[in-house]
Amino acid sequence: MAGTTDTVAAAKRAAGYQAAEMVEDGMVIGLGTGSSVFYTIESLSGRIRDGISVAGVPTSYQTAMRAREYGIPLTTLDDNPVLDLAIDGADQVDPQFRMIKGRGAALTREKCVAAAAFRFIVVVDEAKMVPRLTGIVPVETLPFATKTAMAQLRGLGCRPFIREAVKKDGPVITDNGNFILDCQFEEIADPEALEAAIAAIPGVIESGLFTRFQKNTTVIIGKEKKCSVLTSADVVP
Repeated sequence: MAGTTDTVAAAKRAAGYQAAEMVEDGMVIGLGTGSSVFYTIESLSGRIRDGISVAGVPTSYQTAMRAREYGIPLTTLDDNPVLDLAIDGADQVDPQFRMIKGRGAALTREKCVAAAAFRFIVVVDEAKMVPRLTGIVPVETLPFATKTAMAQLRGLGCRPFIREAVKKDGPVITDNGNFILDCQFEEIADPEALEAAIAAIPGVIESGLFTRFQKNTTVIIGKEKKCSVLTSADVVP
């Protein structure tokens, strides 16, 4: 088990470091949330010490704290509504670059940052590449409307559960002050249609389905000693 864990960590590190090499002097970049992007932040810290100038828009408090710890200057979407690129991880990526994200409960800010970026760099290990999207789709909801949203989500064919916190009693609270529903789908036949249907439910803020970014997406697949890089040109129509 330790070897497997070490191998996954090495793959994430390789992907995160390679993403950092895509950052150029003077760029304003989006910084996603999660362990793979942590390695990007670590590598960027060294490049900043070597002299490049970079500013980051963090997608969560966790990312903001890590970026400050590593000396990466931060900014906001208010000050920089257009980003050169965004770097983030994913829970699943299918052959058409459609994704499920949100294990870290930062999906709404991650989607806002991805939409603001000219290029979307996704860093994953091999296990995140799947033939089709399936399983849990995180959905951020207003606390006020969570129960009614759950009823309508059931109508879309899932079993929704309020995500419970680990080191506190009660639900996970997002950086936006909302709840996360983990929606278990046995099958996702049409990810684009499902994303639109979830977004149409009153009280839903965003879902973890990312289906609209294929044209500007680059996926870096980390392996223990090297990476594979796929771009939109590699996406099967």
